Amino acid sequence: MDPARGSISSVSTQSTKADDGGAQSNPFVLRHGRRYLRDLPYPLPCDLPELQRQNLHTLLATSAFGRALGSSPKKQRPPQKVLEIACGTGYWSSLCHDYLSGLGFDDVQFTGLDIVPIAGDLRKQGIDWKFMQHDLRKVPLPFDDREFDIVVMKDLSMVVPIGSPTQRILDEAARILKSGGTLEIWETDHIIRSILPHPPPPPGMNKHEHACAVSTGTFLISPMTPFTEVHNKFLKDSNTWIQEALDKRKLSPTPCARISQMLLQETETLRDVENRRVAIPLGELRWERETATDKQQAKRRGSEAARGKKGLHTLESATLTEEQAALRYTALLVVIQMIESLEPLLKEVSGKNQEEWQRWWGWMMSNLLEQKGASSGECLEIGVWWCHKV
Repeated sequence: MDPARGSISSVSTQSTKADDGGAQSNPFVLRHGRRYLRDLPYPLPCDLPELQRQNLHTLLATSAFGRALGSSPKKQRPPQKVLEIACGTGYWSSLCHDYLSGLGFDDVQFTGLDIVPIAGDLRKQGIDWKFMQHDLRKVPLPFDDREFDIVVMKDLSMVVPIGSPTQRILDEAARILKSGGTLEIWETDHIIRSILPHPPPPPGMNKHEHACAVSTGTFLISPMTPFTEVHNKFLKDSNTWIQEALDKRKLSPTPCARISQMLLQETETLRDVENRRVAIPLGELRWERETATDKQQAKRRGSEAARGKKGLHTLESATLTEEQAALRYTALLVVIQMIESLEPLLKEVSGKNQEEWQRWWGWMMSNLLEQKGASSGECLEIGVWWCHKV
């Protein structure tokens, strides 16, 4: 599926403006050679390369989970209205439409909300789609109480500061959900960790989720999953700078650690909190290769002994399928592109001038892409949480 689908090159003509402030009438400004939202504390650019990165990230997450929703819609209560908050290009809505259509849910209306109208006109793809232009900082959101069956908040950790702003958005999501409706939160940690060799399967593991993890070459995350600080020296640098830059802006560098507790506290409005988290390695892991090599050698020794042959044939070099390798390479690209999008902030906290940054960037790219420097367990951690309104 094309991750550029619904990109900025196809701006929707079906747009409703909830307010007409200055940020909406003239929303962009050029800084550092890239386009940003004007007068808003959003740290990422708002240009075509960044939108394509976000689409790639969405494609990665839905591919790793094997579906566009964490929850499972019920035939007895088919979803009719779905809202994507901070929808960007609307790419997730298009993937969710395809997913629900495949389950037989064809009469679903999708609404996207964002501060700028960069979403494509998904009606051209046969989707019942409406875009609402609105600043998330201004509540209430422009929707009626109990209007939606599913509300999705995806990757808001770079949009909404920790504390009362997060609580206000959560309260609004609960308000506009129907009783029994589903709230989903999709997030990714911005700090990279390394998973230790041979992590144990989560207790009470769902067999379908396990099968998906095996087929995609990812690892299910539970409180028992063993992680350590990242090994790669360049990702260690970027971790330090990302932590400092986001802390200054009261944004969470590790949102996945907070979401379950945040939802579980909403006992009066939300129930049945569940989650699914995966770690996507940034390449073939050294211990995976060593384990595969040992197994191949043992198998060939046994085979040769049975046939009375001597000598070993050349071992296969790949431990991953083509699809698994592509998924991991995509995760690596998403990490690199995020660092690139955060360059002005990271240069500021690192104290590097442009020449020093360019040298560091060149070394990092060579290490990660040419020398396969992320082979010691470095992973991108992605999660989806879902619950129902009381």
